[in-house]
Amino acid sequence: MNHEPQKGFTRFFENKSFERIILVGVGLKREFDAMESSLSELERLTETAGGTVAEKFYQLVERYHPATLLGRGKILEIASACQRLKSSTVIFDHDLTAAQQKNIESLCRAKVLDRSRLILDIFAKRAQTSEGKIQVELAQLSYLLPRLTGSWRGFSQQVGGIGTRGPGERKLEYEKRHIQLRIRHLKRDIERVKSSRLVRRKKRLEGNEKQIAIIGYTNAGKSTLLNALSKTTKTVYADDKLFATLDPHSRKIRLPGETFAVLTDTVGFIQRLPTALIAAFHSTLEEIPQADCLLIVSDANSKDIETQDQSVIQTLEQLKAEKIPQVKILNKADTLDFQKRAALNARYPDRLLVSAKTGEGFDLLLKQITETLQAHPFLSSQDLVK
Repeated sequence: MNHEPQKGFTRFFENKSFERIILVGVGLKREFDAMESSLSELERLTETAGGTVAEKFYQLVERYHPATLLGRGKILEIASACQRLKSSTVIFDHDLTAAQQKNIESLCRAKVLDRSRLILDIFAKRAQTSEGKIQVELAQLSYLLPRLTGSWRGFSQQVGGIGTRGPGERKLEYEKRHIQLRIRHLKRDIERVKSSRLVRRKKRLEGNEKQIAIIGYTNAGKSTLLNALSKTTKTVYADDKLFATLDPHSRKIRLPGETFAVLTDTVGFIQRLPTALIAAFHSTLEEIPQADCLLIVSDANSKDIETQDQSVIQTLEQLKAEKIPQVKILNKADTLDFQKRAALNARYPDRLLVSAKTGEGFDLLLKQITETLQAHPFLSSQDLVK
């Protein structure tokens, strides 16, 4: 079965590593700090997709303009920048309706994307396994369906006779019906994957193996940490990129006292993770609420640890997993000098400084994981065995 992205949802940045991009941040006046952080993240997402940021715009508004999100004056300013910088793509750090996208494109004479579309493009590029491709396609089609517009009119049935007069089925209606059928088919495929994953999880639980889920912001070093803790030759792909891996990977690790646990890497989080992605990757993210312990990984070098923590908390709340016991760490300690270490220890006394690259802090980490598991013997994941 072919799980490549559907026609009409092409990857925008494939083979266009030098495409010049204009970024546009927009937010309400009370949200300046959050908008600035989100726009910086959008720049990294754009670079991950293969684009080059030529210029950034941002505007604080009292309310969003229903036709163009921003005021006409700012849109014309962006259009002028497109001509001056020879940029053919504008990416908004905000979701756009189909009408807003069409209006902005007509004014800027450039391709216009929103944040969700960019993230979906990156996910399509990163998906490697059959399960990952299914989930990405489902997210793409879920995003696309409400944005179809009635651009086509000449798709009438020309059969003739009584009862057949009229416009027939327009192409727009046909496209919607086709996408809805494909979505139902993909959801059935995901349910089969979910059932298979549930069987494997039950077998692990029947063997009294504790489940630990690694979660955190994308590019915090989760996959590298999994490889280092499991000490296996079958390593998980890890790279210094956003969303380097999308599919969950599980490995056995040895805990103090000669006991074992199953450690699972999960897809990284970002600010305002699109709803379509959370829904599509629900079977993957189910590893989180079924875990006995959450290992929350943060990047010690990040300037936005609190903002990233908030994104993790919000996603855990969506998954109803915020009450699961947690062990929090700051990764990439090998890159810190003495002054930075002292500042982080003072600011985050409840977090361990570790290095997935050198193994620093692993003994304390494994000890804390063991103590956390022993302190919470009655675990929700055991319900799966019943």
